Amino acid sequence: MLAATEKELERIGREVTRRKRKPLPQAEIALKVGQMLNRFKVAKHFEVTIGDGLLHWRRRPDSIPREADLDGVYVVRTSENPSRCSAPDAVRRYKSLAQVERAFRCLKGVDLRIRPIHHRTADHVRAHILICMLAYYVEWHMRQALASLLFEDERLVRDRRRRDPVAPATPSASADRKRTERVTADGLPVHSFATLLAALSTRCRNLCSLPADPSAHTFRQLTEPTPLQARAFQLLGV
Repeated sequence: MLAATEKELERIGREVTRRKRKPLPQAEIALKVGQMLNRFKVAKHFEVTIGDGLLHWRRRPDSIPREADLDGVYVVRTSENPSRCSAPDAVRRYKSLAQVERAFRCLKGVDLRIRPIHHRTADHVRAHILICMLAYYVEWHMRQALASLLFEDERLVRDRRRRDPVAPATPSASADRKRTERVTADGLPVHSFATLLAALSTRCRNLCSLPADPSAHTFRQLTEPTPLQARAFQLLGV
């Protein structure tokens, strides 16, 4: 970013130098430089001098090494007492915000599509939101129960409590196997949540009657589940 910023400053500097007969005013040069610095977000690392027909700059030798020392470092601060929340637990809880973001993403666009809301009164809007929240609650529990059939790391929740929260997360052996072989330990195909629901939806309840006597009583019969469906229903306790 520093090199890209200097390249743009040189371009603006050449433009300023070319304007001999009618030099660029200070305000116009400042506007060009400001727009460029805002784009690259490294203005704090440069000292820029601007005047009518004048543009000089140089790097700040003290700020760049200081920024490099802190690059990639973040601090999690909490008001909780250390006896209630240790430093590793604070980082774990901070990282658990990703689950909250996933929930909002699921609600707003991926699965449940809470919007648009085709309601006008406050009570109807609240009821709509409540139904969507209940639907997400059901989906969350279904994902937990069906984790062995999904591209999910089944050991993730357990490993989160004991692994170093700062170290990069590594998938478990079972998650790697599901991703590469695309089959479970039982030999069943691994699915996303959406494709698994689509596979479960193919089981039908048929209305049957005897061809020899169409006027006789009818009865309903479920189709035989596939091995995948049978395993999913078993995990769901259906």
